Amino acid sequence: MLRIAVPNKGTLSIPASQMLQEAGYRQRSDPKDLLCRDEPNGVEFFYLRPRDIATYVGSGDLDLGITGRDLLIDAGSPAVEVLDLNFGRATIRFAAVPGSVKGSSPSDLEGLRVATAYPGVMERYFAEHGVRAEVIRLDGAVENAIRLGVADVIADVVETGKTLRQAGLDTLGEPILKSSAVLIRRAGEELPAGVPQLLRRLQGVLVARQYVMLAYDVRADSLDAAVALTPGIESPTISPLHREGWVAVQAMVPQADVHRIMDELYDVGARAILVTGIHACRL
Repeated sequence: MLRIAVPNKGTLSIPASQMLQEAGYRQRSDPKDLLCRDEPNGVEFFYLRPRDIATYVGSGDLDLGITGRDLLIDAGSPAVEVLDLNFGRATIRFAAVPGSVKGSSPSDLEGLRVATAYPGVMERYFAEHGVRAEVIRLDGAVENAIRLGVADVIADVVETGKTLRQAGLDTLGEPILKSSAVLIRRAGEELPAGVPQLLRRLQGVLVARQYVMLAYDVRADSLDAAVALTPGIESPTISPLHREGWVAVQAMVPQADVHRIMDELYDVGARAILVTGIHACRL
């Protein structure tokens, strides 16, 4: 059976299980369960700490795993990203007391102490930029490291920046890493049986979340203008209506643009414009 690691807690846990369910895979019914067997699909799901998943996949004990890109890099294991799952987005940035660091480029951190919960990420970052800085590993409350005299700079996940401002800190320079949930596998090995099907299903979920099906009626003499707005994935489906001179059109369009497209379709004469959600697809 295909063995897949899934986060057992944290911000990635529920979205990962939801996505797998949308892809047609069984998931645990009790959050305390550490194993779930999906016999019809030939998959075993192991629920592990997100930080440990890259280690298990990199060692070859598990075939695939879902974890954060930041945790994958931080682990330094021989596992690689297979597919960006487009949830759990996070940004790691430097922060310091305003005015305490001269400049905002990586070289300005030379010789400084940097506290972080992501030492692997920071060591790789400094190596790539040729900077010698002391990386201090902390597991929590990184924002207090500067006030307590442990570090000169911190590197942590930043969302709104509110927590940093409360600690008297401000972001410094460009983001270190932009992370999201990713599907990973051991580097250099052939994909096990069942993986191509899993990838098609997950990619189908990603597309279904980003697109909707748009249907509308339009006069045949306005069809070219309407189709230019809704080209679809391959091309739109066009069917003649009983009413002479009119056609029905169906096409997939990006969900984020659907209201603008509907307005523009109406302006070119389209009517009976309907939007339908997509639960799953294969392209």
